[in-house]
Amino acid sequence: MNEQIHHTKTLRQRDMVLFTVSAILLLDTLTAAASVGAPSVFWWLFLGLIFFIPFALICAEMGCAYPEQGGIYAWIRDGFGGRWASRATWCYWVNTAVWIPAIFILFAGVFKQMFFPGLSLAWQIGIGILLTWLAVLVNVITLDVGKWIPNLGAILKVIIFLAIILGAINHVQDAGMANPLTLETLRPDWGSSLQYIPAIIYGMLGFELVSAGSEEMQDPARDVPRSVLISGVIIIVLYLLGTMAVLAAIPAADINLVEGLVDTLRLFFGGSGAGELFVLVLGIGALYTFFSNGVTWALGCNRAAAEAALEGELPRVFAIEHRQLGTPVGAAVLMGVVSTIVLVLYGFMSGSNEDLFWSLFAFSAVIFLLPYEGMLLTFVKMRVVDPDHPRPYRVPGGLGAARLAAWTCIAVLGLSIVLFMYTPGEGLEWPVLFGVVVTLLIGEFVIRFSENHRAA
Repeated sequence: MNEQIHHTKTLRQRDMVLFTVSAILLLDTLTAAASVGAPSVFWWLFLGLIFFIPFALICAEMGCAYPEQGGIYAWIRDGFGGRWASRATWCYWVNTAVWIPAIFILFAGVFKQMFFPGLSLAWQIGIGILLTWLAVLVNVITLDVGKWIPNLGAILKVIIFLAIILGAINHVQDAGMANPLTLETLRPDWGSSLQYIPAIIYGMLGFELVSAGSEEMQDPARDVPRSVLISGVIIIVLYLLGTMAVLAAIPAADINLVEGLVDTLRLFFGGSGAGELFVLVLGIGALYTFFSNGVTWALGCNRAAAEAALEGELPRVFAIEHRQLGTPVGAAVLMGVVSTIVLVLYGFMSGSNEDLFWSLFAFSAVIFLLPYEGMLLTFVKMRVVDPDHPRPYRVPGGLGAARLAAWTCIAVLGLSIVLFMYTPGEGLEWPVLFGVVVTLLIGEFVIRFSENHRAA
């Protein structure tokens, strides 16, 4: 079945840059980072230097050296075999299925703030379910059409970030900084402030996502490294300046993770009829970007899961594709079902949209980070066992620099995983740990079931 499907070469370098920006540049990360306070600026710069840049360079090398459909699954499979690749893909896919409800609850919360202040949590959950199945629909259409969802989302994100930055410049001239940025305030507490590292790292991942659709790229060996480098510069600059802009508007302790974005826009541009209209337009644009975030990650993760299923490493239902279009119908529908169940279950246990957002975010984050450890270990291994493989782009500095970059990223990710489950001064987050263990056990059962079924 897979051999009969023709994948249209529809992704150009422009599309890949916009796709990557749409995947990584997240407005919810902006408010989460700003809530850290002034030290968040230090963390963006520090982690950008020791993690973001090396990680981007590694993804650029892997994407052009091994431009296989499936992205992260194909890479780990080549390095450590199908079972480990399937474990990584399972985590990758489950995270997205759980994270999509979080981002759509954020959508519903902002929608409530802008249009219906009295909207109940039940109605917000209903909006999240509707958006989930719209995302499933987009995953079923071809990328030459579906790509415009993340493309437009990326453009709108850049516009909103620039508006916030320019608004902050004008605001500071009149009212000063809500959070002073001085050498004293920027300096982090290397004890307690370590807990903020995961929130920053979470907003730096996703460069590998576009490689999952390599068969639809016109020239992956040329375009992947270029798109990674261009999008990387755009992302880190906007994150840094955007975080400073939010800090200019609202004291860190008062930043609401769901409503903080609109609060910032109203402070900068509200107060007049024209200003409120401008805030409304930007708010609607922000709503669209939340939807495009979910679509972007679903597009990449569902294709990776489908490739794993075609290899017999995940249940065959993940591999069901549209007969004419070759799109991952099975993986997309399953993601819709899981996301809907998660929204309903967590909705009963949460008292507010912010509680619901954080409950979903914390659980999914650890699952999200695990596949990247596998990807980075694969990079280290393939440099050693497959040194002569054509690499149109290489991490600068030779083998030693490449290893240093990879092991530094591995260490930072490992620390982030620990800090998601353990908060200094507060102890272990048992619900998060329990959820992670249960998810991994379910994945192990699913993978071994698939292997036994294939053998039979």
